[in-house]
Amino acid sequence: MNWENPSEFFAMGGHGLYIWASFGLLALLILIEVVVVKKRRKDLIHRLKRLTKARAKMVEKE
Repeated sequence: MNWENPSEFFAMGGHGLYIWASFGLLALLILIEVVVVKKRRKDLIHRLKRLTKARAKMVEKE
């Protein structure tokens, strides 16, 4: 397709609303996924440190 101006590009032949909404939703979901993965990683590292300290204390008591 050839577009004469930017507004024709964003209109996408009358399907612009659907296309750009889909693109925006996908970008939002990818951003949410990145945030969730970072939080899970941080929580897991914190949990592993806690478990390591607890295990070290148990070994010392034996």
